[in-house]
Amino acid sequence: MKKILGIDYGKMITGLSISDTSQVFSFGLKSIPTNKLMDFLDIFIVTEQIEKIVIGLPKTLKNKNFLIEKYIQKFIFKFHRKYPKILIDRLDERFTSKISFYTMIELGIKKKKRRKKNILNQISATLILQSYLAKKNKKN
Repeated sequence: MKKILGIDYGKMITGLSISDTSQVFSFGLKSIPTNKLMDFLDIFIVTEQIEKIVIGLPKTLKNKNFLIEKYIQKFIFKFHRKYPKILIDRLDERFTSKISFYTMIELGIKKKKRRKKNILNQISATLILQSYLAKKNKKN
């Protein structure tokens, strides 16, 4: 089985995660500057067997899209044009940043390191993908 890539898209920093080949577990991959995301994916998609990407869908508590969604839509359009065979799924990412922040506290990550968005985004991408995998595997 091929792998799934999780994306927590940010205007400046994007967090990435990847599934195992059984598509049961999500692992934090890295966070990269968003302006270098496509360059990274061009190499990564060739070296890893990615069949699908799951991108967080940022919603407010009133079920409205956050402003970042327009940037995500541009990325999805660009990605889909370049990789039409790779499926794209979305997952409501409400509360992933809060859960990620509290996870960092639970893990004992110092306050100074918690301020770094790259760690937060990577954990959020992992949570997005793990939630997606759990839902997918529950159906099967």
